[in-house]
Amino acid sequence: MLFTEAPFLFLFLPLLLGTYLLAPTRFRNGLLAIASILFYSWDEPAYTAVLLGSIALNFVAGFALDSYRGTRARRVTLTLAIIANLGLLGFFKYAGFFVDSLNAPLELLGLPPLPVPRVELPLGISFFTFQAMSYVVDVHRGTCPAQRNILNLSLYIALFPQLIAGPIVRYKEIAAQIRERVLTQRMFAEGVRRFVFGLGKKMLIADTIAQCVDAIFELPGNEITITLAWAAIVGYALQIYFDFSGYSDMAVGLGKMFGFRIPENFRYPYSSRSVTEFWRRWHITLSAWFRDYVYIPLGGNRVRRSRTYLNLAAVFLLCGLWHGATWNFIIWGAFHGALLIVERLAVGSWLRRAPAPFAHIYTMIAILIGWVWFRAESLPAAMEFLGVMFGGREGAGVHLALRNYLTNEVIVAMLLGIILATPAYPALRARIAGYVRAVPGREQRWRRLELAHHAESLVLLAVLALSIIWIAALTYSPFIYFRF
Repeated sequence: MLFTEAPFLFLFLPLLLGTYLLAPTRFRNGLLAIASILFYSWDEPAYTAVLLGSIALNFVAGFALDSYRGTRARRVTLTLAIIANLGLLGFFKYAGFFVDSLNAPLELLGLPPLPVPRVELPLGISFFTFQAMSYVVDVHRGTCPAQRNILNLSLYIALFPQLIAGPIVRYKEIAAQIRERVLTQRMFAEGVRRFVFGLGKKMLIADTIAQCVDAIFELPGNEITITLAWAAIVGYALQIYFDFSGYSDMAVGLGKMFGFRIPENFRYPYSSRSVTEFWRRWHITLSAWFRDYVYIPLGGNRVRRSRTYLNLAAVFLLCGLWHGATWNFIIWGAFHGALLIVERLAVGSWLRRAPAPFAHIYTMIAILIGWVWFRAESLPAAMEFLGVMFGGREGAGVHLALRNYLTNEVIVAMLLGIILATPAYPALRARIAGYVRAVPGREQRWRRLELAHHAESLVLLAVLALSIIWIAALTYSPFIYFRF
């Protein structure tokens, strides 16, 4: 079930909200946990057992870690729990990739290939597995006690707003909220506003731009011209940002509607002046997870410089592999790791001194090159597309004029996307708030503030109405990150 589907918007969410608000406080965690598992089973009934197995495995592991406190068995338990979690993820996500990769050298040696397992990927397995590992590591480190109520642990691992596409919530960030949380009218209203804003980003911007991007990427490589290539990759940069950040906005908003404060996942990444800064602003919860559970345990930047660079390379190779079991994702991760190392070696100090436009142009070109590897279906397709982008080869699609793809709807969505990808909107809100505060007289200020709130509410109502129209019109509107 997707947040952009009618059954969720008009059946699941209203029923759950009404039941949750009427339920006694002591029953709310159990209600949300069961509802979240039902939410997952709507689209993934065959793999609900995988989610439940992950919950049971990590519940037992957490209990054992608490029981073995101060003994050698504690570290053994953690190791086994991590191996079991990674084994679950590896089987479903990487078994086919590794066997397929192994068959290439076997073929060169004249040996018979191994049968490639065809395993369907359960939705959100990368996200809920990383959350589960966060729980056992946090319990082992002693930053929080083991959860003694399996429904409460189910709520953490399977909480429906961020179950299948993040943000990745670390257990220590939300343990206190699972025990006790307060839902206020203001928090609920903020949640509704944030959800509608995210819905609009997804439906009105990401899905509109996707029509152009998908059409160009589906063309044969020998028909793509340089203008088509650049339009497609700029469009994809906007599409993936508004698709993923829109989902994250909806997740944060839904969390607030149930009293949870889910961490932010984006902070205007395309306004960055370096790739290093980009990764502080893009998919923040994944970066924080790798920093806390991989980079720092490897030694982080407390070791000699060459080892630090090796740690960075390892983290970004894993980051690429986390996104998908293809060589394209591994190259994408290695590319970003190499850029971060280069920026630490020399380029970073130059970027800090360089004029902002130059630093920004460098960053955006680097990010766009990376997105080609992320979006292309294969290595040859990525190489061919990059060749067209940088003039190495020009497609023969003279008849495929750019105007055939950049319709008026797409142009408006891209222009709106470029504006909203910067801090312009919050800056406008801050300026209006400052203007209201500057008005003399308490009653006058209150009227102006009420007027500003009404204007914003009208805009959000229009966004909601247009999004529902888009939902009714579109037959297919997947979130990009669902396949990870």
